[in-house]
Amino acid sequence: MKILFATSEIAPWVKTGGLGDVAGALPVALRAAGHDVRVLVPAYPPLLQAFPDAPEIARPHWLGGLLPTPGLREAMSADGLPLLLLDYPPYFARLGNPYLGPEGRDWLDNHQRFGLLSRVAAWIGAEASTLAWQPDVIHCHDWQTGLAPAYLNYLPGRRAKSLFTVHNLAFQGLFDHASLFELGLPDTAWGMHGVEYFGYLSFLKAGLQHADAITTVSPSYASEIQTDAEGMGMAGLLRHRSEQLTGILNGIDTALWNPATDPHLVKTYTARHLEGKAANKAALQSQFGLEQRTDLPLLAVVSRLTEQKGLDLLLDVAPQILKLPAQLVVLGSGGHELEHGWTALARKHRSRCAVSIGFDEAQAHRIEAGADIFLMPSRFEPCGLNQMYSLRYGTPPVVRATGGLADTVIDAADRKNGNGFVFGPATAAALLQAVQRAIATWRDPILWRRLQKHGMARDSSWEGAARQYAALYASL
Repeated sequence: MKILFATSEIAPWVKTGGLGDVAGALPVALRAAGHDVRVLVPAYPPLLQAFPDAPEIARPHWLGGLLPTPGLREAMSADGLPLLLLDYPPYFARLGNPYLGPEGRDWLDNHQRFGLLSRVAAWIGAEASTLAWQPDVIHCHDWQTGLAPAYLNYLPGRRAKSLFTVHNLAFQGLFDHASLFELGLPDTAWGMHGVEYFGYLSFLKAGLQHADAITTVSPSYASEIQTDAEGMGMAGLLRHRSEQLTGILNGIDTALWNPATDPHLVKTYTARHLEGKAANKAALQSQFGLEQRTDLPLLAVVSRLTEQKGLDLLLDVAPQILKLPAQLVVLGSGGHELEHGWTALARKHRSRCAVSIGFDEAQAHRIEAGADIFLMPSRFEPCGLNQMYSLRYGTPPVVRATGGLADTVIDAADRKNGNGFVFGPATAAALLQAVQRAIATWRDPILWRRLQKHGMARDSSWEGAARQYAALYASL
């Protein structure tokens, strides 16, 4: 099958979260299974720097509204993935975060930027396209490409089928009514059966309403978002389209995240020979200025510092965790209040707690390998990747029973399959109790080794997800 991925980011060039990882890895897995997959992504500066000689192969024009005429360049990644780079410098030649300006606020023209991305995706899948290659299915990701299924719906003639994947329902792409004209959508699109959402134009709602099929990134999240409590205002529409909604659990790049070959580690290791973890723990303690203690469990977080991720709950009980005793390493960034709270805690407990504000990919690998226990107390988590990295690196995670965390982590109470620790209520008390259970288990080497081996044996590759997506494409 011929599949076009339409995405606003792709690892390793442009990545703000799990979407970038998915767009970088799933198409490669699908191509390995024999499918002709190409990825449409804006030509941000890192991509133009990586592919300076990418030739222009088309200039989509007459796109409607106030949408400009962009260039479309063609490139090939090192692992053989064809890329279609949407080149319009006034929209995409901006350094840093693809969605935010230097002051940390959304670019005011995001509706035009990602409306153009959506419209060109639809152009490639419609009769107007001048490309020799025509996709059977356009796979759209998150609100930034949510208008593509809507454009396809309103375009005349033959069109590709569309699949819309929701990576996080909280981000909905809301813009004012004037955007309808600017984006070249017909007046008939303004209504409950179109793109209108409580007086706004919603890119997310457009995708949910018009796509031929919808997926989310874990089976549990697919169920949760159909409830009023978790549906972010979209539950009614999702229940209405429940027959077109599927939850497919993300995978991870098992070549990139492999403790046996990871170049970022001071010592590699395997499930059969776990001794290397001790060397990585000592190196992590040294790097972060913590006491060199083998008798203390080292807990870790790599996350956005937000309430969604439950980092406020963890901050509330962190002093109690440190007194158990334990050590804690945190890598991430987020809201000013939480950043300030975490850095203040680290200053107060210098030998037990260290916080690094920001993100560093190599550091994330070293933390996964050097920590004993990984913490993910998310209030909601569509899929989550770090818990799968942790399982693969023999670092049992403590997670809340939500979304993809519930689908991947089995509580240690299950002696036959347990690989981590799961708690229910989104409260600091429940989190603390789960951490106490984890540390008590860590102190039993036999039980702990069994947990580690169960986690490291789990298949987290993209092959299974690729098979499910391929079956869904075929059904369309």
